[in-house]
Amino acid sequence: MSTELRTVVAQGTFDILHPGHVHYLEQAASMGDELVVIVARKTNVDHKESPVCSGRQRRDVIDSLEVVDEAVLGHEEDIFVPIEEIDPDVIALGHDQHHDDEAIEAELERRGIDCTVERADPREPKYDDELLSTRLIIDRILERRE
Repeated sequence: MSTELRTVVAQGTFDILHPGHVHYLEQAASMGDELVVIVARKTNVDHKESPVCSGRQRRDVIDSLEVVDEAVLGHEEDIFVPIEEIDPDVIALGHDQHHDDEAIEAELERRGIDCTVERADPREPKYDDELLSTRLIIDRILERRE
């Protein structure tokens, strides 16, 4: 019987932690035995507003979650460098992350990284005013502070 651990990588910005992030990370953890989370550097966040919190702070918050075995900061120039170093069995993507699954799979194959790409399921709000988006949280703060 093999004793090899199945390593899962999840990644994201995780600027203001919310229940949607927790759901994603719990689902990612359920895909294997060990969960390593790559926290994006500000320089790599080009699909939305730049994070409010520093990379170290965001990494430390994610690392403190029980479901996470290790959290690391992403590479400044090449987002695949940490994936090469970790050599995961699974890359878990959030249900709404902007990544192109097929492009990721092609790049993994090009680099000789043998792992699958899986998507987490969405999580619906549990009550009317639950916010599952950093952008919505920031919007609400601005609205209430004006």
